[in-house]
Amino acid sequence: MKQTFKTRLISGVSAAAIALMAGGLSITANAQEEMTTMAQADNNPLLAEWTGPYEGVPAFDQMDLNALKPALEAGMAMQLAEIDAITANTEPATFENTIVPLERAGAELDRVFTYYGIWSSNMSSPEFRAIQQEMAPKLSEFSTKISQNEALFQRIKAVKEGEGYDELRDDQKRVVDLTYDGFVRNGAELDGEAKARYAEINKELSVLHTDFSNNVLHDEEFYVTYLTEDQLGGLPESFVKSMAAAAEERDRPGEYAVTNTRSSMDPFLTFSTERDLREMVWRTYYNRGDNGDEYDNNEIIAKILQLRDERVGLLGYDNYAQWRLEDRMAKTPEQAYDLMLAVWPAAIARVEEEVADMQAIADEEGADITIEPWDYRFYAEKVRKAKYDLDSDEVKQYLQLDKLREAMFYVAGELFDFGFTPVEEGSVPVFHPDVKVWEVTNKTTGENVGLWYLDPFARQGKRSGAWATSYRSYTTFDGETNVLSSNNSNFIEGAEGEPVLISWDDAETFFHEFGHALHYLSSNVAYPTLNGGVRDYTEFQSQLLERWLLTEPVIENYLVHHETGEPIPDELVAKIKNAATFNQGFATTEYLASALVDMKFHTVDPTGIDPDAFERETLEELGMPDELPMRHRSPHFGHVFSGEGYSAGYYGYMWAEVLTADASEAFAEAPGGYYDAEMAQKLVDYLFAPRNSIDPAEAYRLFRGRDAKVDALMRDRGFPIPEQE
Repeated sequence: MKQTFKTRLISGVSAAAIALMAGGLSITANAQEEMTTMAQADNNPLLAEWTGPYEGVPAFDQMDLNALKPALEAGMAMQLAEIDAITANTEPATFENTIVPLERAGAELDRVFTYYGIWSSNMSSPEFRAIQQEMAPKLSEFSTKISQNEALFQRIKAVKEGEGYDELRDDQKRVVDLTYDGFVRNGAELDGEAKARYAEINKELSVLHTDFSNNVLHDEEFYVTYLTEDQLGGLPESFVKSMAAAAEERDRPGEYAVTNTRSSMDPFLTFSTERDLREMVWRTYYNRGDNGDEYDNNEIIAKILQLRDERVGLLGYDNYAQWRLEDRMAKTPEQAYDLMLAVWPAAIARVEEEVADMQAIADEEGADITIEPWDYRFYAEKVRKAKYDLDSDEVKQYLQLDKLREAMFYVAGELFDFGFTPVEEGSVPVFHPDVKVWEVTNKTTGENVGLWYLDPFARQGKRSGAWATSYRSYTTFDGETNVLSSNNSNFIEGAEGEPVLISWDDAETFFHEFGHALHYLSSNVAYPTLNGGVRDYTEFQSQLLERWLLTEPVIENYLVHHETGEPIPDELVAKIKNAATFNQGFATTEYLASALVDMKFHTVDPTGIDPDAFERETLEELGMPDELPMRHRSPHFGHVFSGEGYSAGYYGYMWAEVLTADASEAFAEAPGGYYDAEMAQKLVDYLFAPRNSIDPAEAYRLFRGRDAKVDALMRDRGFPIPEQE
């Protein structure tokens, strides 16, 4: 999952989404207040220009929560002053006097958002959440002051429709187009009451998104399952040690903690022989945000859906999904549905086969059970061993976190010509001792490309999952800048001196998120807006990088046993490859169920909707198997309800997977395979470096010579290819 914390309204990000990302800030009431706010900013570390090595770095060692609200206030005043300067210009609007200063605006506030993002995702606390909730509606007001600034919009429109437009470079035209479309899609052309209501809806949504996110984080922090030594049956030693460390961290020495995150839940459900405990852990995880208490999210979801529907209605759209997909590769909800429903029948048919295999083993063992959702992973592991003689825990012994990181560096060196060197400890500030930093250079020229920060371990106050973000992006319009990129994970830290061993799925996710970082680091665009992305395309690059985990150089040099140092045996690699399509029914169905429910939520009339009942009824209509849940149940579906980044857009992972499977076949067919030099150059030139400076569909055609075909995805998952009409 990619995450950014930028305020570029012109990129088409909605005001409400920005309110989620930045948490909100208030606008001074008059010039005197603005002067006072600006004066207070002089010594605020969160606003200060970044200094030090590598073109300046965030002062993470000076983060002071007491400085956050003043920094947001002052940064806001600064950006509004920049907007006022643009609109006060009496010269005819041009790209240079309107679009360029708009691209430049908000640098101070962007710096504040970098720190805000850390507090929000990596180091949350009750004190921060109070600020977040207070400020969310105020940021929405600020966003509206820009997105509904009539004088600013008229200047942007004049540039788009003016004679000078045709003389611009292609990338400059795209900046103009994205800027103009972003304003129009966010209500710039509304009048009177409609414009005021649009702004009010954004304000209300900003609060609801924040409340939703904080409710989920509450349940992840406080719903922890503690076990005693006699309840550890079947669990691998490495996982037991990590559970002990997690309990120790929570002041429960001598016990074992299953934290309420996927990275802890998943191995417990896979290996625990205690069925009642599996059910308890399963219910705890999948009921996040759905416990009928003050942190329950169902009422919030209903309000969000109603407000989103009302808001796009003001713009003339039939439903929210129609508005959301208009500027995506899919273009319409119907096309997104077509893709998902082309795969769905094969996915649920495979689930039926998988469950039959599991039930057979359970019956053979005399378990006297019917497979339930908390049994799926446990018996799938038994089937894996029986069918492929593949033991997940055996594979895990060759998946050391540090070695996998070095493998990613190797791939980046071969494909992107990047070199990674650890920076001297203390030379670059970090926000937590777990965070490590590497300098990224061009191996051929030795020039600095940027820095890569890694925050790998779970802890209290850190949201679950894995994500990538950037603290500074590459641009050239105001002088060339380097890139500050970051990857964040929630691996369970082992006991002191013990290697961190992770699952195969987690290893793929590690590579996936690194793909986002490489996307940032590869950028060659001139303007900030072009570092944005199209949601159903930006997951493609990261999904594609997962494919290098099973390439020969990685297998031979980095998948080595944590005790002996011996490379993973050829026969075990063969088993992994043979089992590549194993459990694809589960993986595809749990994902598609979430994507389909997301789309359904945003294409129906939400008046009076009961989210819990709607989720249940939608899954019944789809024929969802009883033996597994959707990957993200609605009450904790942060992709969709903690902001608008993936709302009506979770299908995008599948859309991107079509591109991924098709592109992978191109590499597999190349003379040099996955390390073919010509293909690697095309990868960088067309799929990574351009970011959003060219249309994604055209970029893919430049790489592949044609559009992607869904057939590759079906082959990839071992599903039958549907007949062509």
